Amino acid sequence: MTQFRQITERESLRKHVAAIHVGGKLSLLQRKLSNCLLLHAYDDLLTKSSHRIDAETLCALSGYASRDRDTLKAALRALAETTAEWNMLGDDGEEEWGISSLLAYAKLSGGVCEYAYSAPLAAKLYDPAVFSMINMRIQRNFTSGHALALYENCFRFVRTGSTGWWELDVFRRLMGVHDSAYYDDFSKLNAKIIKPAVKEVNAVSDISLVAEIRRESRKAKHIRFLITRNGQETLFDLGDDDAIRKSEAFKRLVANGVSGRLAQRWIAEHGDSYVSEKLDFVESERRKGRVRKTPAGYLAAAIKGDFKPHVAPAPPPPPVAPAGPTEAEIAEQKRSVEMARDAGWRKACMEKIDGHLEKRSPASRKAMKDRFERSLEDEFERGQFRRYGWHARGVFAKVHDFWIDLIPDGLPERDG
Repeated sequence: MTQFRQITERESLRKHVAAIHVGGKLSLLQRKLSNCLLLHAYDDLLTKSSHRIDAETLCALSGYASRDRDTLKAALRALAETTAEWNMLGDDGEEEWGISSLLAYAKLSGGVCEYAYSAPLAAKLYDPAVFSMINMRIQRNFTSGHALALYENCFRFVRTGSTGWWELDVFRRLMGVHDSAYYDDFSKLNAKIIKPAVKEVNAVSDISLVAEIRRESRKAKHIRFLITRNGQETLFDLGDDDAIRKSEAFKRLVANGVSGRLAQRWIAEHGDSYVSEKLDFVESERRKGRVRKTPAGYLAAAIKGDFKPHVAPAPPPPPVAPAGPTEAEIAEQKRSVEMARDAGWRKACMEKIDGHLEKRSPASRKAMKDRFERSLEDEFERGQFRRYGWHARGVFAKVHDFWIDLIPDGLPERDG
């Protein structure tokens, strides 16, 4: 495997200490499963040589049918065949390079998945200064494996604000398309991989990316991504850890076979009362004999799917003679028509703005974004813009006023 060499100044390397890159052609599901395995094992990475998780729990967390063992085996096989590589500077200033398979081994037996990491890789994964784990709730938003791969590799550098310059061959390897001659053409790589992946990362994750290209003799040679946060919490921003660990819901989750880190994540994301409600539901189902093996997998599905006790439907109301619409109903219908018309106008304006932005360079787009953000005086509006960008509905009126004089042929006019 070609070494993932970064073209980055030594002071930048010192600033972020280390970087771990994951190579290989992992699918979206395989990447999600890898993150779920790491989350489950995190608390014990340095104290246990192997880790165990109920297969049903793992399947529920990763988002596929719990009885599809062939898919699970294929995913574990892919992780064992995929390498993680790091470059870092030690305290003495000497460079350390290392490589390891993502999983040292994995096995399925009796409905349980047992797996392990190599000791050097486990140490790197456990250190948040070296490796930043991602938020499981954010991970669920991704629909593209390339977008999730880009997010993972950029999120490692969120503290420094830039990935540093990557050779395009390195970038192709990170995206898992290095063995496709089609993507040797930069225009195709840009259109099919870079732009769609950046767009999805910016739309669904807790960071915003701007891609920059460095050319030599007019040919694209290197790429880097400028990174800013948009305000959502990371995996380590779990609030008051001590209070969560002392809660009754946390103790009940752990007693049901859920790892401490995952229990914290669920309570931080959904709240104590919601998790307690699902625990009560699963215990009720267990008493009825509907929960097979350990309840951890059923709990994962219940929390994700908001399972509730079955309630018999109420009898239908007696038929009522039809009546004409009231004044309030007529007003509501009129308001709905106006809202639909306004939505179409907003969409047309944003398509025009997006088209104009596509023609600008990355540096110009960033400058326009910074300029507009500085014009916002309200903290709520700034938060909306950082999170949703130009498409933030809460600041649409100001976005419209900002762009109407900057686009040569103006923006579409509002009907009526």
